[in-house]
Amino acid sequence: MSTPVAVIGAGPYGLSTATHLRAQGVPVRVFGRPMASWQEQMPAGMLLKSTPAASGIDVPLEGHTLADYCAAAGEPRYESDWDLLPVETFVRYGRWVQRRLLPDVEQVRVVSVDRRADGFELKLDSGDQVGARAVVVATGLSGLAHLPRRLAAAVPDGPSATGPVSHSSQHHDLAALAGREVVVVGAGQSALESAVLLAEAGAASVRVVARGPAAVGFGAPPDRQPRLRPASPFGNAWSLYALTHHAGAFRFLPPPVRRALVRRVLGPLGAWWLRDRFTGRVQVTQGRRIVRATVRDGRPVLALRGADGHGGELAADHVLAATGYRMDLAALDFLGPGLRTGIVARAGGPLLDAGFGSSVPGLYFTGLPAAASFGPVMRFVCGTAFAGPRLARAVARAYA
Repeated sequence: MSTPVAVIGAGPYGLSTATHLRAQGVPVRVFGRPMASWQEQMPAGMLLKSTPAASGIDVPLEGHTLADYCAAAGEPRYESDWDLLPVETFVRYGRWVQRRLLPDVEQVRVVSVDRRADGFELKLDSGDQVGARAVVVATGLSGLAHLPRRLAAAVPDGPSATGPVSHSSQHHDLAALAGREVVVVGAGQSALESAVLLAEAGAASVRVVARGPAAVGFGAPPDRQPRLRPASPFGNAWSLYALTHHAGAFRFLPPPVRRALVRRVLGPLGAWWLRDRFTGRVQVTQGRRIVRATVRDGRPVLALRGADGHGGELAADHVLAATGYRMDLAALDFLGPGLRTGIVARAGGPLLDAGFGSSVPGLYFTGLPAAASFGPVMRFVCGTAFAGPRLARAVARAYA
């Protein structure tokens, strides 16, 4: 069976793209479990760093905002910048949108995508095969967890939630580490909030290790934002305003500049509301980088060194790497080797045109893989408002 467009992924970007495609009159099939990564790869009890206004999934039909969901479901309303949105609520919101607008999402996994004369051939884990003229990759963070090479060297078989070293994406219930000494590597929201959740779940001790000399910091609350700078979903700043509202211009910047901006802008910083929960519960070692990681008698041991050349060793029962995600085309192993080799990459991701199309005609990327072309806003849910309509219009023009 064939379809004009196949969307791989049923998270915020996949749902947004598919609804906009249908609004353009383009038949589309969507493959994936709705909001699966948000439910399974984030710890229970986590709160979204983004404000409610920046947490809406963009769709072309009115009545499907986060506030609309809360009203329909009888849940507390999340509207103000002071309101803290639990990940569980956001998952329910996303699935509500899916049930109302895309009830025919096919909850199967795409095993492989390969080119054929008239487009692409998708193989599903159900055993079925689907032909498509265009494919949209909207797989989110799946497969893109980044583990620094020195930590990776300590666990040749890979990180594991039950082993000595794990990645934050491998934990849904941090209570499994209760009673244990845990070192969290990283300084971003994921690291700092995971550390707090570990302490609150009963870990014997929690220590954050960060490279920067003053790496652990927290943002300003809403009433302390700069008043003379333009507002954005992430705070008041000219740079954040430009990257949010003029994402289309980002791809014209030189690749080294784009790579640096994607990694640094909206980078490691805890949310303002996390400071009080963090202080006094979590120990901090900053200004130290990991030069070696080993496992001795089942316990991970980190050799640390600072800019002054001094260091030492730090042992724990478990090391949790909250070291984020990196775009890696090789990690998208469902794309056939012949297909991947035809994708031109720049600045750490596929080189995309104004309509999110890659160098392979008919193959589109959205969400995190598009950050190298359109900036760090593609790492956040509010980026669906930019990506969904533009991608859908480009596909409709090409495959009308």
